[in-house]
Amino acid sequence: MSEFREIADAQEALRTYFGFEALRPGQAEVVQAILAGRDAMGIMPTGGGKSLCYQLPALCRPGLTVVVSPLIALMKDQVDALQARGIPAAAVNSSLGADEYRQVMQALRYGELKILYVAPERFAQDSFMEMLRGMHVALLAVDEAHCLSQWGHDFRPDYLRLGRVREALGWPQTVALTATATVHVREDILTTLQLREPAVIISGFGRENLDFGITHCESRKAKFERINKVIARWKKGIIYCSTRKNVMLVFDELSSQHVNAVAYHAGMTDEERGFSQDAFVSGRADVVVATNAFGMGIDRSDVRFVVHFEIPGSVEAYYQEAGRAGRDGEPAVCELLFNHADLKTQEFFFEGSNPPIAVIRSLYNLLRFECDPVTHELHLTVDAMAERLGKDVNPMAVGTALSCLIHAGAIQRFDVPGQLAKGTRLLRPEVNFECLDIDRNGLEEKARRDHLKIEAMTKFAYSMGCRQQWILEYFGEPDAAPCGHCDACAGSDADEREEVSGDDLLTVRKALAGVARASKRGPAGEWVAVYGRGKVMDMLRGAKNASMHQYLTGLSTYGILKNLTDAKMKALFRAMLEGGLLQSTGGDMPLITLTPLGEDVMQSRMVPRLSRRVWGAAVQKKAPAARTARTRELLQSMGLGRMDKELYEHLAELRRDLAEEYRMPAYRIMHNETLRALATVKPTTMEAAERLKGVGPWLRTHGLRAFVELIQDYEEG
Repeated sequence: MSEFREIADAQEALRTYFGFEALRPGQAEVVQAILAGRDAMGIMPTGGGKSLCYQLPALCRPGLTVVVSPLIALMKDQVDALQARGIPAAAVNSSLGADEYRQVMQALRYGELKILYVAPERFAQDSFMEMLRGMHVALLAVDEAHCLSQWGHDFRPDYLRLGRVREALGWPQTVALTATATVHVREDILTTLQLREPAVIISGFGRENLDFGITHCESRKAKFERINKVIARWKKGIIYCSTRKNVMLVFDELSSQHVNAVAYHAGMTDEERGFSQDAFVSGRADVVVATNAFGMGIDRSDVRFVVHFEIPGSVEAYYQEAGRAGRDGEPAVCELLFNHADLKTQEFFFEGSNPPIAVIRSLYNLLRFECDPVTHELHLTVDAMAERLGKDVNPMAVGTALSCLIHAGAIQRFDVPGQLAKGTRLLRPEVNFECLDIDRNGLEEKARRDHLKIEAMTKFAYSMGCRQQWILEYFGEPDAAPCGHCDACAGSDADEREEVSGDDLLTVRKALAGVARASKRGPAGEWVAVYGRGKVMDMLRGAKNASMHQYLTGLSTYGILKNLTDAKMKALFRAMLEGGLLQSTGGDMPLITLTPLGEDVMQSRMVPRLSRRVWGAAVQKKAPAARTARTRELLQSMGLGRMDKELYEHLAELRRDLAEEYRMPAYRIMHNETLRALATVKPTTMEAAERLKGVGPWLRTHGLRAFVELIQDYEEG
């Protein structure tokens, strides 16, 4: 009976305090699980209302709800909103002065608070934990729970202690909430928090009102032109940049165009960041240009666009940031402006976040050698330490190495009066580096995972299929269907792109072969650019000018496209760049080479779709009629063309039935890529179906005929 009473109380509190008549899908299931006394994990998209999942139950039962939150700004926004609704709430974090902290602790002792927001590092303080142990903690809510997983895009080591915190508090009921969690991250959350038979609610990652797009940009000028078009069409939004420098470059460009914009990055003062955030959230500014330091918990529902000026470091980070658009449910766009050269920035961040063990060892030895022999202290900036270690050492890597030494109990960092730089104190100067408790295997595993994240984001940038479907499959929704409204499905360029066939296809492959011959292979088998686009085009035309390198004139592809005019050659290369077949290093003198997709096209493993608008200046005569059947067969054998979405749904349903019959995961029956090929080519014979990529011996024997018969019935119907 008490559970039913709490549900009735929750409905009343929902109306009274929040002004809603009903919870959204996903919210309702999480709240019901909490009110039933179960631990829970909720995976809900950005803007799905995760905070209400713990705020509402907190009002319906006695005791304190403790919320673990990673950002001070997010805590402040939440506490201010709750207090405005008459709900007693407070936060404990490093921004509190001594008097403010005493007031919060007093309110906590007297039982005057219903909800307390806590920064994760606060649990390391014995006095604070002793205080909590004396309270009735009815619910522990872990917000942004992906922060406790090294597979997550925003790993925070302080989150790892939350399992021990639960134990110290007597295993209170716990709910973990996040917007972006792959299968690996979900497993880490459940394991670290030791949730007991939890209710796992995944309300889906799809956002039907968001249109995703990727624009390949050869230059910064092209990016600015695209941004101006987006702002002219959508007016209000966020532009994310990877570095502070680019934030100011984009902001200056928008200011010169009289766009009502503000800038936000971690290098600004607290007052400057506060002004920018308040201006954007209140609507006084239409656009904010920011690093990823901006956005978590920002409560503005009418963001109509999110543009990424460079490629982010992970799909999780990209989707979380893009998800800040359209939180009011109205249409919005999320666009990635991609240039392969931008990956250098992410490689720099990767090196900074994953210093080799040799760098950590060198840093520790430097500290031991140069510290004061009495105090064992050293007053050096991170940049100065990096300079002492060598000109090639990334200062960001030194900062990460310092964190590793702190967690190993080897050093302590402290404020130095009158100086901005922190001091470093050796805690056990007599201990050799090899005796420190540093998890070398853990560091290697983190580096491996971080590299996989960058690799996945790069694959997304070069993908040619539905953007939302690709993302949903990444997050573990294997049966996701094409969205129908991203740029690849139905965007502005989708109807302009067409399959290249006949002589045109041969021209593209000849050009790609020329680019390959003018490139070289890296240590991991990747393509490495050597020459600029102009040199490669001259080589393909068989130019005899004085600047033509002797090596290029000796290539087998020299003069292979001598029939193309200069204009047609330039149009061809523009189309291949835009179509993701080529990648440019960027900069003042950009070099050019193949992408993985370009290699697939060159090797006849794939047929490209190129923009009719760009490609039109380079086309040859259409293939002779005698070749039409052969070309069509080639296209079909590669599973390309316009996919039948209705047929895809029927095929996916059949796959689910077979998976249940054979008691195996759906992807083991047939991969999504093969399923899409079936829905595109629509083979009505076993012979035609067996030629599709992904059709192996098991599928030929056990399930392929059922798919072919379904296609036959569909075509006849």
